[in-house]
Formats: sequence, C-alpha cells, structure tokens
Amino acid sequence: MKIYEHIVSRKPQKSFAVLVDPDNYEEERLAGLVNKATESKVDMILVGGSLLADDHLDVSLSLIKRYTDIPVILFPGSIMQINGKADGLLLLSLISGRNPDLLIGKHVIAAPYLKKSKLEILPTGYMLIESGPITTAQYVSNTIPIPRSKDDIAVCTAVAGEMLGLKLIYMDAGSGAEKPVPETMIRSVRQNISVPLIVGGGIRTPEQAMSAAKAGADVIVVGNAIEKDLDCLKDIADAVHSAG
Repeated sequence: MKIYEHIVSRKPQKSFAVLVDPDNYEEERLAGLVNKATESKVDMILVGGSLLADDHLDVSLSLIKRYTDIPVILFPGSIMQINGKADGLLLLSLISGRNPDLLIGKHVIAAPYLKKSKLEILPTGYMLIESGPITTAQYVSNTIPIPRSKDDIAVCTAVAGEMLGLKLIYMDAGSGAEKPVPETMIRSVRQNISVPLIVGGGIRTPEQAMSAAKAGADVIVVGNAIEKDLDCLKDIADAVHSAG
C-alpha cells in the first residue's frame, strides 16, 4: 500500500509519526529510537529539519531502513534534503506565508530530480502556526505564522490549499515550539477540509497528543519530546492510537 493510501485508510484510527532530525542523533541512539518505534507500532518516520548543519541525512536514512520497515518520509527543510533512500517526500508548499520560494520556487528546482526518483511525492499544504517565541522554521522561512487566535485564517488557508489540489494539510507550531497548535484551530480546520490533517510542533505529552487527535488531527507528529526522553515514545504512540 502506498503511503498516502495508508494515511487515508488510517484516518479513523489516527496515525503517529516520529520526526527525526539527523543532526540530533548519534548512530546508537538512532538505532534505539527505530527499535522502540517499531515496538510501539509507529506508523511513519519523518526525517529532516529546518537546518541540517552536519551531513548525516544519508547515513541516518540507511540506518533507519536497515532496522525497520516503517515508511520513511522526507520532511525537507530545503532542496538539499532530498534523498532517494527514503520511501516518500512531503512536497511542502508554505501556504501560510508569502515567500514565493517556499510556495513554488524551490519546487521548480527540485522537480526534475523528484520526477526521476522513486520517491512517493505527497503534495502538502504547510501552515506555520504561532507558538510563542520565534521558531527555527519561522526564522528560516522568513514568514509570519498564522496567529493562534485566528481560526478563521487557518480555515481559509487550509481550504484554499485543498482547492489547489494539495493532498495533505500540515499545521505546524514549529520545532521546539513553546505551545502546540490550539485544539480549537485543529477542530475548525478539520470540519472544513476532507484531506488528511497532520499536526505537529510543541506536543510533549501523551495527553497533548491525544487532545490533538481527538480535535481532528489524522496524523500526530512528535520530535523534540522524544529526542529528550525516548521512553515517552510508546506512551505517546498508545495515546494517539487510542484516540481513534
């Protein structure tokens, strides 16, 4: 089954994705993460970050694929983060911002390589949501996030993304976010789109993950919390899967 078909088929049960920043994992710890992800029945592993200061992407993908059959999806912060060892790629269009490079510019440059690759391409409307202090994603993208209190802007942005033909909507508070995406915003967006909704950033506990899933997120993404405490992975995975 293709990745997108898997996400759609699991909408009633909810899916859990672990976000791996290759810069933050040594080989032994990454192997431990992948093993625990397999044991915890994680649905997807996202790999990437706003910045990759070290060239660990290729090595990390090889190691992950060696230890698990969980689908591995690139979550690229730039066109430099494209690698054919993954199973798929979130082709992110930053629809919450007005930076033309991140709406279409970088995509044009990457298109010839992606066309030739065997990666499953997942067209994704990416929305940054205000989460407190400026996040790396906000700084690097040079865009203003959608205010936390503006559910209507989030809804209209997500609806526009779906109407443009994007197959996924990803609402992200950003890596290291102080606050997760508000439940009211998740619920409002979910009620107005039919494509799968991914939510990440600022989710640190099983309770937050479950709340986001119950509010309408189809896929919950957690990265920083697991980096800091690998033991919380199973509890968060169980919370997401029980929310369906």
